[in-house]
Formats: sequence, C-alpha cells, structure tokens
Amino acid sequence: MSAPFGEFWYGTPALWTLLRPDGTWSDLPYHEGAYTQKVFWWSQGYDWKSQLTLTGRRIDGPAPPMRASTATNAFAADIGSSILVRVDLPTACCWEITGHLKGVTLSFVVWVAP
Repeated sequence: MSAPFGEFWYGTPALWTLLRPDGTWSDLPYHEGAYTQKVFWWSQGYDWKSQLTLTGRRIDGPAPPMRASTATNAFAADIGSSILVRVDLPTACCWEITGHLKGVTLSFVVWVAP
C-alpha cells in the first residue's frame, strides 16, 4: 500500500497511521483554543464496530490534555475501510499521540508548529 506523496505509513497491519517524514504538523487551523488536525488510521480487517480511541500528552512541558473526536469511518478503493479522528491540541509543542484499537496500541511523536 503506497502513501500519498510526502507522507508514509507508520505501524503494522494491526494499526497504522499516516505521518509526514519531518515529524511536524504546521499551518494548522487554530480555533476554540486549540490547533486542529485530522489523523488518518488503518487496520487490516477493520470494521466500523471496532472503536479506535486516541490519547495524547505534551512531552516537553505542561499543557491541558489533548481532545480527540469520536472515530469516523472512511473508505478508499486501494485500502478499503479506514478511520479518521480529529485531534485538538491546546498548545504548539511536542506531543505524543497514541491510538488504541482491539488491544493494539501505536504511538508517535509530532511537533506542532505555531
């Protein structure tokens, strides 16, 4: 499975996410006190009954907690069913984000640029 230009798949067939090679999220919309990003996830054999949840924490200092939307279903012809989650990050800084799905966890670190 190939990733869109300028991104790569990170994880295993049990749980993958789509990331940028430079590890940054920049030029994000800022509203209601948070930077907002949509995060794309995929799991082999995923069905909409399996609920993906996300947690996140700032790792370079104190911050209010990250908020995450309820996972929504998506579909692409090349990969089938997939998952989208919106995250709201209250500060620009370094965040560790972890996805949890069917007993599998996947974490990554991202720099949120102001």
